Amino acid sequence: MPAPRPAVRSAAVAAAVLLALTGCTPSSGSPESAESPESGSGGPSVTPPPVHTGFDYQLGGAYPPPKGVRIVSRDREADPADGLYNICYVNAFQSQPEERKRWPAELLLRDADGDVVLDKAWNEPLLDIGTPAKRKRIAARVNRWIDGCADKGYDAVEPDNYDSYTRSGGRLSAADAKAFITVLSAHAHSRNLAIGQKNTVELADSRRKTGLDFAVAEECGAYDECGGYVAAFGRHVVVVEYTAKGLAKGCAEWGDRLSIVRRDVNVTPRGDRDYVRGTCPG
Repeated sequence: MPAPRPAVRSAAVAAAVLLALTGCTPSSGSPESAESPESGSGGPSVTPPPVHTGFDYQLGGAYPPPKGVRIVSRDREADPADGLYNICYVNAFQSQPEERKRWPAELLLRDADGDVVLDKAWNEPLLDIGTPAKRKRIAARVNRWIDGCADKGYDAVEPDNYDSYTRSGGRLSAADAKAFITVLSAHAHSRNLAIGQKNTVELADSRRKTGLDFAVAEECGAYDECGGYVAAFGRHVVVVEYTAKGLAKGCAEWGDRLSIVRRDVNVTPRGDRDYVRGTCPG
């Protein structure tokens, strides 16, 4: 389960949310265009996901999308769903446990004892994006995966674990994460792919500088974070909740504006006994 993230409740965020959704600031007398937070950063050849529509999160295995779904996120190894907006999941800041040996040892982040630093919740080694030289080498590999997404016909890419610096014990910084995602954004845009910010609401206000086009927010309803993403991305936010309470809260507050789905934590395919999927009523 994703770790809790601090709620965003500031007056500045509230004002930005109002602007993103209505075109009005609290003191404005007349509506103005809300295109700035609604638009993507990748130029005319890049299209962010449609807003407020059916969404399904299929990282644990692909299956036929349920009726009404227009957006699907799948692992980079899977093929996109025909006729839908497809987001390609790439684990960009950490290594899958089974891929650890495929990474050069010097590109895995290490602690003072030389041990690999892990995201213990998923047993995933953190990649060492702490220097420009290492970022370049890691990006070369991740960009090949992004190329694979483009070649398969995906519309967008979702680089996961943007927030891995928060699990690095201070060995990586937010600046490192932003520098790395900026490199990935430029490459994704060169392949006509939109690129999403995965979680990390504290960096959402940097989305223009980093070239990010939309957000994939886990449990933003449960942790009162959806407003922070909307302030930065407008309604181009797709939400995944993992509990009934989180779904109910997300739907009550954002269900008329954002694309929201509930899944089981392991996002298992339909037919698996642990499969869970829920949507907002109506």
